[in-house]
Amino acid sequence: STGVVKMQPKAEELKFVTKNDGYVHIHPSSVNYQTRHFDSPYLVYHEKIKTSRVFIRDCSMVSVYPLVLLGGGQVHMQLHKGDFVISLDDGWIRFVAASHQVAELVKELRCELDQLLQDKIKNPSMDLCMCPRGSRIISMIVKLVTTQ
Repeated sequence: STGVVKMQPKAEELKFVTKNDGYVHIHPSSVNYQTRHFDSPYLVYHEKIKTSRVFIRDCSMVSVYPLVLLGGGQVHMQLHKGDFVISLDDGWIRFVAASHQVAELVKELRCELDQLLQDKIKNPSMDLCMCPRGSRIISMIVKLVTTQ
């Protein structure tokens, strides 16, 4: 019998899409250049440069929950073709939630985290681990991210 085995792309063939630049590639000097598979399709990066094409450097893979909870912009939720979709950055980044309840809980957790961080900015001496609300929010985020 014969079959086709899916091969991982070569390092120079691997590309990602950004909102403003379209396709970008991992720079050959990056530690992740030889990585041919990422468990998540999302990367965060520190530097973007353009030479022969647009490259990113200092990049790390990020999974869905940290991106939703710690990414910039507002979190929105909507029903789209029977799926509950969580979106960031005006819909540029979108995730399908397992259920309406999961989508609502993730959105609410993000709102609680945003408020907690605002409280910390207003009162820098506040110990987030010692206040009951802060410790509950932080422990829930740690549990969610580590059991993802």
